[in-house]
Amino acid sequence: MQSFLIIKQHKTSTFAMMPNKYEITYTAENHYDHWVYDAYWQFLIIPMENQSQFGVEIEFYNSLYANIEYSTNGYGFKTIRIHPKKKFDNISFKANFEFFKKEENPFNFPLDLDIFKGYQMLEKLDFKISFERFLKATQFTQLEKAHETMFIFDPKTSIFDNLQALNHWTFKFIQFKTGVTDVDTLLTEIVLKKQGVCQDFTHLFCALARKNGVPTRYVSGYLNQGSGFFGDSQMHAWAEAYIPEIGWKGFDPTNNILANINHIKVCHGKDYNDCAPLKGVVYSQGKNQTSHTVTVQSQQ
Repeated sequence: MQSFLIIKQHKTSTFAMMPNKYEITYTAENHYDHWVYDAYWQFLIIPMENQSQFGVEIEFYNSLYANIEYSTNGYGFKTIRIHPKKKFDNISFKANFEFFKKEENPFNFPLDLDIFKGYQMLEKLDFKISFERFLKATQFTQLEKAHETMFIFDPKTSIFDNLQALNHWTFKFIQFKTGVTDVDTLLTEIVLKKQGVCQDFTHLFCALARKNGVPTRYVSGYLNQGSGFFGDSQMHAWAEAYIPEIGWKGFDPTNNILANINHIKVCHGKDYNDCAPLKGVVYSQGKNQTSHTVTVQSQQ
């Protein structure tokens, strides 16, 4: 029978209204063929606090009673670090999160914005410098030259409408299928296979939006379960694009929807590498088996 160490952290909210309450459980089980004599893990799985998510309570358990440290990564998102002090061949982790989330209207911006002015902003040097981090191609958002023009924005249509069209195009271009790609799969292979999971949809969306001059960031989080969405059984990925005079807007190309109350954000970065839920170094020999589960429940 396993024992667990419990650490709980509570942050109070300044919001007066009480929207949906969410409960998330994240588990990970690691089994090794041989003794592990040293290991370091970093978890990036805590729901962030922002204008729509607040009151986050954290419980984190591990079966070795290893010390738990909370830290902050380079983007300002909270991480959990574990460093066991004794050898082991099995270790399990369990995290429970409770928080509140309110719904935000993704169309809460003026509909009569000057389309031409928005595209002018994308071309300004100051704008490109400010958003350079989310405009450059990365290892996972690099397109081959022949694929860079797969989706070209229509300059007669608003940036927001073009991004919605790209969201739909990506949804149709890739067939959601597990087991054909992994976290190391590059866009060249995804474009050829036209199959993949949420991080593949998101990397392609980010790559094409950036090629059209729109700053775009990769988002990692959770998706409310029970609504039939693709990608709700594990941690989910979607994109956020910056639109001049509007701000950051979330797009979920895996499901052809805008990010809404069903999307629980943990973090963002340039690509999956910045947002990996679990990173670690393990000193051992032989093979290992790892399994993860995620459950998300909401209450009105």
